[in-house]
Amino acid sequence: MLSFTRWKATLILMAVFATMLLAAPNIMPQSWVDKLPRALRTHMTLGLDLQGGVHLMLQVDSDEVRRTMLENLRDDVRRVLRDSRLQVQNLGFQGNAVVVRLREGQNNELALTELRKLPQLIGGAFSTSGQYDFEVSRQGDSFVVSATDAGIRDKISRAVTQSIEVVRRRIDQLGTTEPVLQRQGIDRILLQVPGERDPQRLKTIIGQTAKLEFRMVDQSVTPEQALAGRPPADSVILYEEVKEGNRVVQQVPYVIQRRVIVSGEELVDAQAAFNAQQAEWVVNFRFNSSGGRKFAQATTENVNRPFAIILDNKVVSAPVIREPILGGSGQISGRFTAESSANLALLLRAGALPAPLTVVEERTVGASLGQDSITSGTQAAIIGSVFVLIYIFATYGLFGLFANLAVIVNVVMMFGLLSLIGATLTLPGIAGIVLTVGMAVDSNVLIFERIREEVRSGRSVIASIDGGFTKAMGTIIDANITQLITCIILFYLGTGPVKGFALTLGLGIITTMFTAITFTRYLVIVWLRVFKPARIPM
Repeated sequence: MLSFTRWKATLILMAVFATMLLAAPNIMPQSWVDKLPRALRTHMTLGLDLQGGVHLMLQVDSDEVRRTMLENLRDDVRRVLRDSRLQVQNLGFQGNAVVVRLREGQNNELALTELRKLPQLIGGAFSTSGQYDFEVSRQGDSFVVSATDAGIRDKISRAVTQSIEVVRRRIDQLGTTEPVLQRQGIDRILLQVPGERDPQRLKTIIGQTAKLEFRMVDQSVTPEQALAGRPPADSVILYEEVKEGNRVVQQVPYVIQRRVIVSGEELVDAQAAFNAQQAEWVVNFRFNSSGGRKFAQATTENVNRPFAIILDNKVVSAPVIREPILGGSGQISGRFTAESSANLALLLRAGALPAPLTVVEERTVGASLGQDSITSGTQAAIIGSVFVLIYIFATYGLFGLFANLAVIVNVVMMFGLLSLIGATLTLPGIAGIVLTVGMAVDSNVLIFERIREEVRSGRSVIASIDGGFTKAMGTIIDANITQLITCIILFYLGTGPVKGFALTLGLGIITTMFTAITFTRYLVIVWLRVFKPARIPM
């Protein structure tokens, strides 16, 4: 057992050397790191508690999710009845239901049959619980299509999941590294952005829904007539805000058709640019092939008519179509500044939120507090590790030196693996590193005590060392595997700091098993071959 073939020894040393290279950029000057090959520019990111940043608790507007669900359901009900050539007298909301009444002389049985087919007609409408999102019933002359509680909960859950992805894309567009985004409860999202120094800009970027729509302006009535009476049934009054600085000085009304020509979901790119001819900032956009066809058809059929660019139910601009726009791209103008045009382009690229987000909790951690955490955490880790190394050396002599070298390699390998996966280092992570040092020493202690027992029984040097490694190996593997299982459970079920602790400790367990089983044994074998000792010095 006390032998390593040349290729095994080479693999051990290559693994140690590779992880050292991965860990090195963490302590190198940035100018040196920039000269390294891209594959070697690995590093750990400091968490919120170490470098400061912004902590936000966001809440998805559940009422807006429910309202949107009911509006979509109303539109589906209207479409199904219209396709069946059934005329509607009244169509409205009642609680969490859409209530519809047909005109006299209509086929009510046909209406009930078609409405009950609604889930299949719109592509399923099953919630994750296996129930339908809504139920259809008849009450006298009216038909009631009710959203189920399971359906509403499912829609909210999907909205939270979608919001997390949209917020992640927006944060990534800002260039901020390693944000923490986690679901909290039913309708809340935890966001931590280490290193962020402008919480207001962050809230502006993630809080805007950014629902972009292109619709035609209704010219059948003037805005004044619509405000004095009622707008047409298929139109709505929306406003354009005229600002001076950040203050709204005027709201210009428009009568806008409800039908959406193209939505922001069909955008593939949006970039801020400066229009030298008009001397103003604009946002250039480009549609996908489907959106480009719709946009080309709409602009071809409506030359010399105004169309509105609408963002979050506010008119950004309402230009007149001078000629067909066939290239699948266009331009949004609307009194933008350089910053506002860049922010709008970012929002459009990242996609729209399914519902508004509200900040219900906000904390800002200053860099000075983070530096204090780094200093105290580093000091605690160094002091604890140094005392452990001194004790092991004093107890086991030369073999204690082997153990200390293995512990140092263990920590370096752990930093290399953390850097390879781009992990975020937090204070609980530092605690996991310190605990790993203790565990690595514990594995070596088990081996050395078994060697002492073999020496006391009168066995030779080689037999004692071989027996110590062999007999301690089962205990070391069992102990580390049980702890690794615990770390995996903590990582998948825990949140925030618990995940950071579980990750560093789990990687530390893996590197501990490697160094105890292979690296320490390799050092001892090299010592035996070189010095051929007559007794074990411990």
